[in-house]
Order: sequence, then structure tokens, then C-alpha cells
Amino acid sequence: MPVPVALETPLNPARSGPAHSGPVRPTPDAVTTLHPATLARIEGGFWAERRRVNADVSVADGPERLEAAGNLANFRAAAVLRTTGDGLPGFSGDFQFQDSDVYKWLEAASWQLADAPDPALADEVQAVVALVASAQREDGYLQTYYQLGDGEPWTELGWGHELYCAGHLMQAAVAHHRATGSRRLLDVACRFADHIDSVFGPGKERDGVCGHPEVETALVELYRTTGEPRYLSLAGYFLDRRGHGTLAAGADRGHDRDPGPAYWQDHLPVREADEVTGHAVRQLYLLAGAADLAAETGDPRLRAALERLWQDMVATKTYLTGAVGSRHDWESFGDAHELPADRAYAETCAAIASVHFSWRMALLTGEARYSDLVERTLFNGLLGGVGLDGHTWLYINPLHLRARPHERPGDQTAHRTPWFRCACCPPNVMRLLASLPHYVASTDANGLQLHQYATGTYGGGDLTVGVGTEYPWHGTVTVTVQEAPDAERTLSLRLPAWCTDHTLTVDGTPAEARVEDGWLRLTRAFAPGDTVRLALAMPPRLTAPSPRVDAVRGCVAIERGPLVYCLEQTDQPDGLDPDGVALDPFAPLTEQDRPDLLGGIVAVAASGDRLPAPGAGGWPYAPHGTHPRRPDGSVELTAIPYYAWANREPGAMRVWIPVAGRN
Repeated sequence: MPVPVALETPLNPARSGPAHSGPVRPTPDAVTTLHPATLARIEGGFWAERRRVNADVSVADGPERLEAAGNLANFRAAAVLRTTGDGLPGFSGDFQFQDSDVYKWLEAASWQLADAPDPALADEVQAVVALVASAQREDGYLQTYYQLGDGEPWTELGWGHELYCAGHLMQAAVAHHRATGSRRLLDVACRFADHIDSVFGPGKERDGVCGHPEVETALVELYRTTGEPRYLSLAGYFLDRRGHGTLAAGADRGHDRDPGPAYWQDHLPVREADEVTGHAVRQLYLLAGAADLAAETGDPRLRAALERLWQDMVATKTYLTGAVGSRHDWESFGDAHELPADRAYAETCAAIASVHFSWRMALLTGEARYSDLVERTLFNGLLGGVGLDGHTWLYINPLHLRARPHERPGDQTAHRTPWFRCACCPPNVMRLLASLPHYVASTDANGLQLHQYATGTYGGGDLTVGVGTEYPWHGTVTVTVQEAPDAERTLSLRLPAWCTDHTLTVDGTPAEARVEDGWLRLTRAFAPGDTVRLALAMPPRLTAPSPRVDAVRGCVAIERGPLVYCLEQTDQPDGLDPDGVALDPFAPLTEQDRPDLLGGIVAVAASGDRLPAPGAGGWPYAPHGTHPRRPDGSVELTAIPYYAWANREPGAMRVWIPVAGRN
């Protein structure tokens, strides 16, 4: 257990800077198999470019977006009210939780500062931190919606999101502290945490939980940063109070319907649950916090529940892209195998929450399967949520869009938009991409593990390596040892679940490595300059769904390496609607290097049949075993990576493609 740090204690410089940056830092006594690498820098390749756009465009745009949406105005109003008591215009915006967008941007900007100095961004961050600090009440409470007179604090736990916002403040404060060495925002977060601790708990003013989990994982990280054990205990209290119906009364205040206790994850205690359910983001934020608690407490029953719930999610409720959340109704998980492609909600924030949960499980257990899902989700479910330009966003991420879609009104459509009325997703993407190096590598007593493949430098303990790769376009990963002790160490390389053929060499000589829990483990006395080369074969492949997924039965999808592909209308001959084709599963799939397309991609060419026009023949049904074809019905198709869709003119798209029959 770390020693509590008094607020006035000067910062220890050894705890700041990139070598110690990252959102998850288990204590030395945590019961985890792995710890995040203390040195992690992405320095080139695919992810470096996506992170450059995130830094130069998305994060840079943040203050302007938050200003236009009224988020920053709410903090200014609360600050003036606190200091003068003068009445001001009311709260700006439609949601009680809009403060959280500011905190997520602050977290993203802080991780960017940890990545590289940026005086202009540092000034922006300093100004927003000062604004947040000036809005905090003397007793530590901070939520502008309630401070500006729109209701009483702590009276709307279901929809008020006060603890959710507090959690994002804490995570921003931890990021700011680890990246810059400043305690200014950390002190604000600690005062709010102390206030919460004075209000919630047995025998106190409030006994309940937040309608939107988030504070649990944030309190654990605040404990890890400050050493204050009350924060860990408070996180445990909130987790243990789940499933006891504290949100049942008044949960539908201001809403036409009561979503029911499962929506809030208040239907069963976490340790008793056997399936993921309810609002997808809420569920996975809660499980991320539970994983943090399991790591710090060593609770075996909690760990068993987390493994069970993760497996349920993967086996029955996860899309091919790694996305989760199949229902627009309440943004929720559906039933087992309820995975409609066209009606997928697949909120971008839910993909981020899945990454958070899976990464913590990878650290807890050491098993590579969790990082397999992280990879799938990062490249597909997450990255599709932000436009290639960094300016535009998707809130929902369907796997099928018709040429004339029937969509819900508002800004949560399958078309990119500059911002959202409920803008949770854009700054959430920003903070994940800004902190992405943290998710690449880990260490244990025996050596170093590479979970993801990205050009850069990674290390911890006494083993440091440089990685060079053109992943995901090419499967060769070159690892060069930079620092190593005069003793045996184990370098572990994740063998992706999608890969069926690979070669491994050391200094050009074939090498044997033991395969264990999804890892290729190479144990030897390394020396600086040693070169380990892993070549992963990644030919295009067809993937079939489980026959239990009714919505896409009889279809296949195209994948290559970690990437899911789709047919977008603009790439097909004569603008052919992807709904009008069936894929020939026996025709070869051909790779096409396209540096001219969508920022440079590897496309996949496939063959298929044109389907009869809708209504042809007057009746759309035919005897079983027949598949009407035109004599000239063959067509060549072009598939692009799913993450890159919706970046050109609007048009139809689909991931799952019907298989052509052969009469």
C-alpha cells in the first residue's frame, strides 16, 4: 500500500513525465500478473499518424468546441457565483453531466503534454484548470448544473451523474499530475473526493450509488496516486452497494419510462452477476472499476466474476468490430447473440469502455486473449468513431447502412458530425488516443510483454526494446533490444488469435519460443543490438458468424490481419449498392496497395454476383435452394477497412455480405 501523500507535500519529480504517465498504475502490492510498462512511446507508423491527427486537430479543437457548447461558460458562471453571489444566466446545455466533457478533454490534453512539450497546449490546459478550480465550492462540491440552481445536489443519483462527473475529474487530475507534476487539479479532485466521502456511506447523509458508474475506477486511481486509503474504501463501498436497488425509487425522474434496475447495473451485486446487461457504457465502466479493486484487494470472488462477465460479453454480445451495445433503446446490450448489423448501436464510448475493461483484465491475469480484444476494438470499433480528418465523429457505429436509411432524428446518426448535443464520445476518443502508448506493453519480474504492435520504444525494469513495424498493413514486427541485463529475461510477443501462420527469428536465425496463454515467449540472455523478428501472415480471409446470430446468418465478412473490412458504395463499379451483391466465397481475395485512397490503405478485391433488382419477378421469395442470377451477373468488389468508412460522400455500407449461391 502506498504511503498517503499530504496535499501540501511537494511533488516527487520521479513520479512525473512520460516514463510514469498512463491512466492505470497498480500499486507495487497489487495482486496483478503484469504492470504497465514504465517507458512507452509510439514514434512512427499507423498509430503515430492517428495520434498526430488527434493532437493537432481533435485535441486542439477541444476548447473551441467546449466554448461553443457552453461547457466552459458554466464553469465561469459557477466561479462568479461562488465569489460574488450575483445571479447569472442559467446552465448552458441539455444535460446535467456536461462538466465531464471538460474533464475528458483535460485528461486528453494532459496525456498529450506527457507525450511531447507543447507550450500553447500547456497554456490552454493551465487556463481550464484554473477555471475548474475557481468554480469549486468551499466544501469541495463541484458540479455546475446544480451549483447554478438547477436542483439540489445529491438528490438525483439516477440521472444527475454527479459521481460520474467527479470520476472524470479525478482521472483528469491524475493525468495532469502524472504528466506535468502540478498538484493544482489533483488538489481539486481530492477535495471533491473528501466531500463525497463525508456524504456517502453507512450512517452518513447518503447511502446509494450513481446511475452512471465511473467514480469507482477513478477513486482507485486517485488512491494509487495519493496513497489515501479512504479513496480505495470508498470505491469498494460504491461497488458493493450495486445490486441492492438503491436507484429504484425516482430513477425515472424527468423521463417517460423507467429503464429498470439492470440499466443502472443495480439489479444484482457484481459478484453474483453472470451476464453483461443494461447500458453498455455503464456496465463496462463499472467492470473496469471492479477490475481495479480486484487488483488492489486480491478479492478472488470478484476476479472470478470479472472473468465470467468478460467471457459472456465476448462469446454472446460483441460485434465483429469489437463494438458492443446492440440496442438503440437505452443504449444497451441485447440478449445473447442479438447482434443486428443494421440496427447496431455500438456507441463509440462503449468501445472505449471495453478497452478499459479488457486492459485491466490483461494486467490482472496476464492472458493475451484480453489484449486480442483490445486490438480488435482499437482498430475497428473505436477508430471508426473519429473521422480521418479529426474534425468529425460518429456516436453510433452500425455494421450496415442502407442507401436510404431509416434513422432516428438528431445527431446520433450514421453520418459524421462535428460535435454532439451529448458530446461524450469525442473527448473520450481524444483521451484514449492520447494515452494509447500505455496500452502497448507491460512488465513482470521475468521481462517485457508486447500486447500491441506499434513502432516505438518500450521498456520497464532492465529490459528496453525498440519496435519497428508497418502493422496493420504488413505483419512483420522487428524488435531490437536497446538495454538488457547480463541475465536471462523473457520477451513475450502476443500471437494474435486471427493469425494461423508465423515465423520467429533472432538475429536472422529461426528461433523457438514456447506458446503460453496466447504469448510467444522467448527466454534468453539478451544483449543490446539483438534483433527479434516476428512475421505474422495476414492474407485476406472470410469470416462466418455464429449460426446463433440470426441477423447475419448466411453472410460472411472480409478480414485481414486485425482489420475488419466493409463494402462502401462509392468504391463499387457504377456506384453499385452493396445491398445488391452476394459474395462468391470460392473466388480469391486479392490485396491492393492503395496509397492514394483514404490516407493510404490496403484494400481487398473480391468477386460476387449482382442480385436481382428489388421487386423483380413481382415476388421476393423463391423455393429453398435456388438463387436467381443474371447471366451477366458477376461483379468485382472493393472492400476497405471498416474504420475508414463514412469519410467520403454518403452512401450505403455493409460488413456482413450474403454468400452467393451456385445453381
